[in-house]
Amino acid sequence: MQQDKYGLSVELGPVDFDEAVEAVTAALKDQGFGVLTDIDVKATLKKKIDVDHPPYRILGACNPPFAHQALQAEPDVGLLLPCNVIVRQAGAGVRVAFVDPVAMFAVVGRDDMQPLVDQVRARLEAAAAALEG
Repeated sequence: MQQDKYGLSVELGPVDFDEAVEAVTAALKDQGFGVLTDIDVKATLKKKIDVDHPPYRILGACNPPFAHQALQAEPDVGLLLPCNVIVRQAGAGVRVAFVDPVAMFAVVGRDDMQPLVDQVRARLEAAAAALEG
């Protein structure tokens, strides 16, 4: 697993793209997340501006108990929800990247929310780790 300024990522070897999306969805489900949104960037770019783009999906993942806690603490935090996960073709493999909730929630400036944010991050890390192997 790699960490950058605002995300956690894993590189999957040569794998069918749709199977990778299914594996990501299953790994998220195992950690209590459902996929609320699924944006097919490739299809959208083709339809809207007739551009060919490699397979790329943005999954909006939500863990309802965590979302509820966050909304109770900070009603406008919905601007930062759901947690985005991208699945994109990267050469012969597939790259999966999860937003880092610690980086994302830093803008909220609420230290009292840190335990919740840490729990969300731990669950997303576990989903990423499950994909590695």
